[in-house]
Order: sequence, then structure tokens, then C-alpha cells
Amino acid sequence: MSAVHLLRHPLVSTILCQLRQASSSPKQFREAIHQISLILAIESSRDLETKPFNGQSPVAPFTAEIIKPRIGLTPILRAGHGMTDALLSMFPDAPVYHLGLFREKVSLSPVEYYSKLPPSPPVDMIYLLDPLIATGGTAIAAITMITDWGIPLSNIKFLSVLASQPGLDAILQQFPGLEIWVAAIDSELTAEGVITPGLGDTGDRIFNTVKTA
Repeated sequence: MSAVHLLRHPLVSTILCQLRQASSSPKQFREAIHQISLILAIESSRDLETKPFNGQSPVAPFTAEIIKPRIGLTPILRAGHGMTDALLSMFPDAPVYHLGLFREKVSLSPVEYYSKLPPSPPVDMIYLLDPLIATGGTAIAAITMITDWGIPLSNIKFLSVLASQPGLDAILQQFPGLEIWVAAIDSELTAEGVITPGLGDTGDRIFNTVKTA
């Protein structure tokens, strides 16, 4: 599990406590997702390659280091959209490539319905965003789309607020070495493939919608 990075911070634990509570309002839930996403963005970016930069301050010339790789953001719709603004606050010039995937209710298999990937990658690295990794099927489908697009697995960082252990195992069995950053890991899934105790349906809670039958 060396490819999985688990955040360990009292702020993250406190925010997660609010996320888990059924009584949290949509506003509180969205803000908590944003806060954890921001921490995930910062922690997962520690090892980004840099390049020198020469500039001029109001006082004198200076030299500095700036991020070298061209970063792209790929949220998995629809819940991944709730993490996007936090990442854009760190990478304001990053293009955003939405992927639409949903999990079929009976087979739990992922179904693709939308892709905003251009014909070839104009970026060097992708941050793949989804608040939940449950069975891992949707994540695997998204990773496959990104690697088939032309981004090496080593240049993908998968950021998630909460993952299940079975879901992580499924992803790493197919993509060993993939860099995954999570704020928490729950050990179990329900028979319907829902993380327990989990967060509930993050898309419904972010956008304040009623889950349809």
C-alpha cells in the first residue's frame, strides 16, 4: 500500500467528522469537501518538479523556483466537481477535463457517458478527482481513459476524500504503483457497494438533490 498516502492531521479528522454527520447541511458539506480537497492538493504536490525563475521585486532582482510540469485536472462527474475549485485555487491555469461516469445499479459496473479529453494531452500530469472510491470500478475506468489518452500512470495523482479498502485493493491490483491520496479509509462496503460508515451519496449531498429510483 506504499502508493496510497493517507492524510493524518487533526484538522482533517475534525472536518471528516462533520462530513460524516447526516445532519450537516449541503453548505457545510460542500465547504468541508473543499477544505479537505485543498489539503489533499497541497500534500500531494510536495514532490512536483520545479524549474528556476528569474524575476524583479519592487526592491531588487530575485531568483525562485516554480512548478515545471503542466498540470491538468480531471474531475469525475458529478461529485468530482465538488473538489475542482479547491484544486483550481492551487493551479489556477490548469485546464479542466471532465469525465462522466456512473455506476450501473445491478452490476455495479461503470458506464461512460461524457468525456472532455482533447485528442492528445496538452499537459504533463493529471490530478484525477473523485470524493469517494467505493468498489473502485469507476476509478479504474477513469484511470484507463487517462492512460489510453497518453498520460503515463506515473504522472497521475488520484485524490479522494474517502476510500474503501476493497476499492483501493481493486485499483492497485490493476494499476500497481498509482499514486493515491485519501483523507480516510473505511474497511467495508455494503452489499450494494456503498462505503460504510462512509459519507452517503456525495453528489446528492454536494448539490442538495434527492436520489432518484
